[in-house]
Amino acid sequence: MGRAKLFIAALFVISVIIGVKCVRAEVHHLVAGDRGWDPSSDVASWSSGRTFIVGDKIWFSYSAAQESVVELKSKEEYESCDVSNPIRMYTDGIDSVTLDRKGIRYFASGKTESCKKGLKLHVEVQPQSTKDEIQAVGLSDSSSKAVAAGPTTPTPSASAQPNGLSLVLLSVAVGLLSCHVGL
Repeated sequence: MGRAKLFIAALFVISVIIGVKCVRAEVHHLVAGDRGWDPSSDVASWSSGRTFIVGDKIWFSYSAAQESVVELKSKEEYESCDVSNPIRMYTDGIDSVTLDRKGIRYFASGKTESCKKGLKLHVEVQPQSTKDEIQAVGLSDSSSKAVAAGPTTPTPSASAQPNGLSLVLLSVAVGLLSCHVGL
């Protein structure tokens, strides 16, 4: 592959990754959808199949006079609905929690009886991964390494290479298109 083609491929990959990050930067999840954080909500069904990524936000919407949300530190506390020693307590009625690190986080109703009826949520936060994003655009590990490693063949003459300005414009256009169409 010539140097110009390799450079264009590298710019394309970078632009698509920027576009993916643009789309994934902040996904907002309203816990339990329209019903909100309420004992009648089926939080488990709502959360099944959802993907939570570092940088996403989850929103709890509830009647502050009737409910609250606590974040628990362990799976054991979560499963037994032991809400006596939370690491955080949310009581405003509409609370936003930024998922700022990978791992599992445990949330439950501040009322033990509501928690035992199923008003609890565990969120497995996935990291933002460049490798996953590259594979999402259809490149294998070997082709992404080839892009990163640089050319191994002689470069074509200067007249056959696109100029720097056209490559920058192409890169910006692909990045903006990626953001717009949600690649």
